[in-house]
Parts: sequence; structure tokens; C-alpha cells
Amino acid sequence: MLSKRLIKYFKSLQLKKYRHQDRKFIVEGAKGVSEVLQSDYVIDYLLTTKVYAELLPTDQLSRVKEVIEVTENDLKTVGTFQTNSAALAIVSMKDDSHLGIPEDQLVLALDDVRDPGNLGTIIRIADWYGIETIICSLESADFYNPKVINASMGSFTRVKVYYRDLKEVLSSTKLPVYGALLSGENIYNSQLTNNGVLLMGNESQGISPELVPYISHSVHIPRRGAAESLNVAIATAVILDNFFR
Repeated sequence: MLSKRLIKYFKSLQLKKYRHQDRKFIVEGAKGVSEVLQSDYVIDYLLTTKVYAELLPTDQLSRVKEVIEVTENDLKTVGTFQTNSAALAIVSMKDDSHLGIPEDQLVLALDDVRDPGNLGTIIRIADWYGIETIICSLESADFYNPKVINASMGSFTRVKVYYRDLKEVLSSTKLPVYGALLSGENIYNSQLTNNGVLLMGNESQGISPELVPYISHSVHIPRRGAAESLNVAIATAVILDNFFR
């Protein structure tokens, strides 16, 4: 049974201030919880319905520090989902103090992507294309926001996300930097490498002017219809697809 103290604590993790203060975050629903149980994340609490717990392998349950059987209403009270018939996990954040940019892979850099749904979807897209590293600007949405975790559909367990001053990162790398700009070369005609940094910009403003000088190859997706713009997550998918053709 959940105590009032634990309910208050778990609900506090919906706020960035308390997440980062305690270095804990929430994972909700059958898909997300299943993924995190199979990952190397440390799981402090697992709130689970009896039905869902019976479906979990014993070795996965043994990884959890404390398992608490709850009702669906308890899960709704503590989490952000309107309905949740499975589980909710309280997970420890990983150490992200050391940023390693692989020189033989493509890395994503996100400049001021503020919508949690967009960030979560981009993480899922990155996972689809085998991108292991994403570097976000300090102003970007919080990786541990429940909306980001939920939108990633479990891909947060396989993609490393760092927060850094992008100006410092881009000015120090020797890798080619591809930037999505309206003035860029047609992506379908571009010569693309299998390593480098792909820089995507803010949902409405695009890439910050201060970062443009660090772009060595600017690209754009040619418009054939009348739509004013593309969602940043969709644009990321289109561009990444061309890197791997």
C-alpha cells in the first residue's frame, strides 16, 4: 500500500526541480516499464498492478529495490497517464558528466528544441536509425520530463542524451557539422558522410544565428507542396533517412 509520504514524493518527480534534486525520474506504462526493466538503469521503486507483475520475469523483478503492488487508481494518482493498468517505475538518472562524441558515427545536436513531445519523438527516431548520442542545448526540453520519456516509447534506454553549450561543442569538434537551414543545399543532392554532427533547430526559429558559423554543410528538404513548415521531428527523420540511404 502506498503511504501519503510516498505518494507526495512520487508526484513531486513530475517537476524538473525535484527530479534533478533527487536524480530520479518516472517511467509509466507497460511499454516504458518493460524497456527500463531490460536496461541497465537502476530502478528504485516499481509500482505495479498484480496482473502486470505476474507477467514479469523473476530476474527483472529482482533488479528492483522495492516492488509495491498498487491499483490502477493509485497509478493514475501518482503518474501523468489518464489510464494505466500496468506499472510505474521510479528510476535513477545516469551520470552524464562525461561527453564522448564518437568520431565514426553520426551524432544529433538539438538547438533549443523545447517541446517534450518533439524531443521524445526525436529520441525514438534516433534509436530507429542507430544514433546513440544526442547533444541538446541547455535550453532544450528536459530529457527526464515524463512527456519526453513517454514519447520515446522506450528508446530513452538506448540513446544517450547530454546537455551542453552547443557553441563550445561545435567549435571544438573536427567532425563535419550538417545544419538544417532553409538556405541549405537540397538534401537529395548532398554528399553525406556516415559520421559527423547533424544540427537541428528550434521549432519556430530554426538554428540560432550564433551557431550557423560552425555549420560546414547546410542542407534543406525541398518543399513541393504548400505547407509552411515541417515539424522538427519529422524533418529530423527525413534528413537522417538520407544519411543512411
